[in-house]
Amino acid sequence: MVWSGLLIYWANDVYKLGWGNTTVLKFFPDSFYKALNLSSHLSRGMAFHFIFMWVFFLNGLLYFLYTIFSGEWKYLLPNKHSFKEAWQVVLHDLHLRKKAPPQDKYNAAQRIAYSSIVVMGFASIITGLAIYKPIQLNWLCWLCGGYEAARVEHFILVWGYVFFFLVHVMQVILAGWNNFQAMVTGFEVVKEEQAVTEKIKEQE
Repeated sequence: MVWSGLLIYWANDVYKLGWGNTTVLKFFPDSFYKALNLSSHLSRGMAFHFIFMWVFFLNGLLYFLYTIFSGEWKYLLPNKHSFKEAWQVVLHDLHLRKKAPPQDKYNAAQRIAYSSIVVMGFASIITGLAIYKPIQLNWLCWLCGGYEAARVEHFILVWGYVFFFLVHVMQVILAGWNNFQAMVTGFEVVKEEQAVTEKIKEQE
């Protein structure tokens, strides 16, 4: 999705960080497009982006329905203590807090992140359709604040996914290979001594 989106963005890359005539960072310099061979592929980018959009939408819909009907949503939705506990999770991960905050199946930071990503996915579909068909779906475009606003929102959401991905990968690396294996296979492999120790702790 990001790759095909970059092919589209190349045609009108207006966003930058700065003020007035001063540019601190431009998204993206010409060297970036040339290095990744992204220039001159607008129609290809639009075609692939529309195809991937359906994969993105169906995958998100299936995940959403699974969390609803499996009851998994009970573990994913943040509660009134989540934001306070999420800050404690951050401090603990940065080794600025010794005691780990309370954790159920997911800790508070995970609940906020996993719930947010569902909302972000929905917002990406809405803003994407508003950009794709601003005349036919003018009511949707209006709902997003207009075409330009929808485009900005769509762009910001992409950076949200990139940030989520990088943090998620970092957390998996810090948690170790066994954690990654459990995410892929659905079960965790523990040594017999560790399993016995954990069982004793549970009995205590």
